[in-house]
Amino acid sequence: MSCKLLITIDGPAGAGKSTVSRRLAEDLGYRYVDTGALYRAVALAALEAGVSPEEDERLGALIESLSVQFVIVNSDTRLLLNGRDITGRIRTPEVSMMASAVSARPVVRAWLLSIQRGMGREKAAVFEGRDMGTVVFPDADVKFFLDASAQVRALRRYEELKGPGKQSLTQVEEDMARRDRNDSTRDIAPLRAAMDSIRIDSSNLSITEVIEIMKRAVARRTARGQRKASQETL
Repeated sequence: MSCKLLITIDGPAGAGKSTVSRRLAEDLGYRYVDTGALYRAVALAALEAGVSPEEDERLGALIESLSVQFVIVNSDTRLLLNGRDITGRIRTPEVSMMASAVSARPVVRAWLLSIQRGMGREKAAVFEGRDMGTVVFPDADVKFFLDASAQVRALRRYEELKGPGKQSLTQVEEDMARRDRNDSTRDIAPLRAAMDSIRIDSSNLSITEVIEIMKRAVARRTARGQRKASQETL
């Protein structure tokens, strides 16, 4: 008897959400959905069109012209914006800051909310983001909030950056601190842990250790679901 779950993993930048969420989904045989990438797609589109995050009317018109979808290419998840692969273009500091800004706009959030909930309707999925367990899926089966110290998160993000024009560690720390402030103090869907989430500090944990903690929690929830289903069929 299978029990499909909807799992959310929230947390600040650099906490390890992407790596952990992807690995957890693979281990469970679930779909992995990087919701932050959806906001980054909107951010990239806004930057390319010269639309400011404060221009709600122009933002609304812009997003109505967008088609955003995840596709699998050679076992790799790619993000398409109007049919164009933008996977490698949405991780720049400029897009990151714009994503933080547009994610606070009601017009953007409303548009993506319906897309995200549609993706989660069939469950058997791991959704990574910043308000998955608080706003998008308040009734998710298992909620995690993954965090780490500011210093550890900044170092992780610094080590991810590659190529010419790479930011210094100090610049990364400053950008991350600014984004943390923006995400946690905005009026709409601020970054915070859901009351019923399982909080994990990954500062001194390996990826494998974090995933094992999560898998044990998922196993407990699955067992409860199976017992409940069995009782209802008696």
